[in-house]
Amino acid sequence: MSAFPPPDMSDPWIRRFRPRPEAVVRLVCFPHAGGSASYYHPLAQSPTLPTDSEVLAVQYPGRQDRRRERLLDDIGELADLITDALGPFDDRPLAFFGHSMGAVLAYEVAQRLRERTGKQPCRLFVSGRRAPSRFRRGTVHLLDDTELAAELRRAGGTDPRFLDDEELLAEIIPVVRNDYRAVELYRWNPSPPLSCPITALVGDRDPQAPLDEVEAWQQHTEGPFDLKVFAGGHFYLNTHQQGVTEVISKALADSAQQRATARGNAR
Repeated sequence: MSAFPPPDMSDPWIRRFRPRPEAVVRLVCFPHAGGSASYYHPLAQSPTLPTDSEVLAVQYPGRQDRRRERLLDDIGELADLITDALGPFDDRPLAFFGHSMGAVLAYEVAQRLRERTGKQPCRLFVSGRRAPSRFRRGTVHLLDDTELAAELRRAGGTDPRFLDDEELLAEIIPVVRNDYRAVELYRWNPSPPLSCPITALVGDRDPQAPLDEVEAWQQHTEGPFDLKVFAGGHFYLNTHQQGVTEVISKALADSAQQRATARGNAR
């Protein structure tokens, strides 16, 4: 029998695709703008992930099974609500992985977790996103529907079949516009650096995340920092799923070793 009682899974914010009640670490995944929890289903099923880890995926309101709920276009409000939803899951270490807008949310939730509980993620993975301290004015949310659909094609993160279907596209556009508004209106509130390790991942041809601005994530932690560069654009991880999973797996194993060492030194 597990030493940990299973958390309440009725909260609409969290998806648990492959429950592992005896996992010693939970990897919380934050989707990109316009994305949903199901984007991380392949990661949750990957045999490469350590067997003592469990993937939890955040489901933002206004999409998929939450499509009737009000969209939220404020990063701070989203981060507050996600932090609340993670409360039942902090009975063991949490690691965060966020891509693009999800990286911003992962960082903001990490900050709130520290403020509320004194805890931090055992590791923060930030993908396809410049550091919060590197501001760049964004105007994608101001594009008309046709221009926004063209931007989605260029970014490459949306199944082209959805973009070619007028009815599906009509459902997607408001969600994408909302999320772009949220992340483009986001402004970093200068905060002390985290102490957890940060691993940044990026495509070498990502116009939204130049390498020098991604490297600036190092300034947001007092802990170790490393940068992993893959061939590709903003959605490099779609074609490098195995490589990304290997990076995550090694980093989680390193964090587990560090915790074990710290426990040993404390005795």
